[in-house]
Amino acid sequence: MTSVRKPLQNVLRAIVIAWTMAFAAMQASYGQKTPSAVLIKNVRIFDGNHAELTPPSDLLIENDTITKISTAPLAVPDGFTTTILDGSGKVLIPGLIDAHWHTIGGDSGEDDLGYNYLVAGVGAKETLLRGFTTVRDLAGPSFGLKKAIDQELIEGPRIYPSGAFITQTGGHGDFRKATDLHPRFGGNTPAFELQGFSILADGRDQVLAAVREQLRLGASQIKLGTTGGVMSEFDPLDSLQFTSDEIKAAVEAASDWGTYVTVHNYSSEGARRAIEAGVKVIEHGQLLDEPTVKLLAEKGIWLSTQPFPVEKQSDLPAVYQNDRKYAKFLTVTENTDHLYKLAKKYNVKIAFGTDLGGAGARAALQSQRLVSLRQWFTPAEILHQATGANGELLALSGRRNPYPKKLGVIEPGAYADLLLVNGNPLEDITLLGTPDKSLAVIVKNGEVVKNILAK
Repeated sequence: MTSVRKPLQNVLRAIVIAWTMAFAAMQASYGQKTPSAVLIKNVRIFDGNHAELTPPSDLLIENDTITKISTAPLAVPDGFTTTILDGSGKVLIPGLIDAHWHTIGGDSGEDDLGYNYLVAGVGAKETLLRGFTTVRDLAGPSFGLKKAIDQELIEGPRIYPSGAFITQTGGHGDFRKATDLHPRFGGNTPAFELQGFSILADGRDQVLAAVREQLRLGASQIKLGTTGGVMSEFDPLDSLQFTSDEIKAAVEAASDWGTYVTVHNYSSEGARRAIEAGVKVIEHGQLLDEPTVKLLAEKGIWLSTQPFPVEKQSDLPAVYQNDRKYAKFLTVTENTDHLYKLAKKYNVKIAFGTDLGGAGARAALQSQRLVSLRQWFTPAEILHQATGANGELLALSGRRNPYPKKLGVIEPGAYADLLLVNGNPLEDITLLGTPDKSLAVIVKNGEVVKNILAK
């Protein structure tokens, strides 16, 4: 019996060793890719910062990075699996960036987080196919979606997540009903806190804890509310939210982690308080007066605003079907023109964003909102806002920047996020309003995600 058992043990031992070695090899190779390259020939390039197009040029991508740009023909590199695209003189621009987007929830009005995540997955691909290769998510539990996109489990843009929007009691992110008791006074923790959309914080200690919690989860920047908002029921637009000390606490905690604070803000008084506390970006700002806009320019503070159009209440999502909210909406939208004119007058650093999100027809307005900037800016200025300028804004995340190479520009060393356009958007910016037709090629992170050149 022993003589039979020993050969069997040897066979089993050999099988275990073989499987162990195979598994180790699989682990070693998991996530590794064959070196890949993309050679784009004969294109004229808008680099994200300069209004002039380059002469016809070749551009080489190796893995996720632009490595060479030359007016002389470039050769296919050795050791790479290479895709060659003939641009035929078309215009190549950086991937677009939306500096104020909501990947989870958007305007859906749904409380089912599982449903919202599924919609977000669909919306992520739709966003990418509109040419937006990066978004800055400004409130919501987008960490998991970001991870899935980064791991290439699903297609979508790069995400700079803020995590939960930090709000005071009765602030813009406090979405409790009038009958809901505050959790500090015997009420249940509200769903928006449990799901990670916003978090109530009052006083320096609670603000510090709320900021640190978002940083722990992976926030690349922190968002606070310093005035009232449209979608919250009970806070007037002119209400000031968070004291100077509370805002300073948020700035200190973010700065300790090497990043910054941006604030939802409409009023001049709220903006000045935030700037004095060390905030680097003002979101929205439609009610700012001229001296405050001038102050933004003098201090180098970013204005991340949106070209909100005036819309009929019946055309808006269900969350706006409330007369008090709609009145606030009109106050904001009717001041959009005034803000853009002031910002341009004083040469404020302007970031392009939409404050849209999710999937479907409403989210698809993202492209039209970019085109609508032609009321105030030249095509070159619009493209710069959505590429080079927004890339500079994203870099404020410093040590918390999840994508440390340059974004929003076409230059060696930058991430290979690129759009090949049928037509010249520097002459006709409306081309970007129809991305399904006008975008012949979309490259994100060095991978071709759309190519209709053959068609």
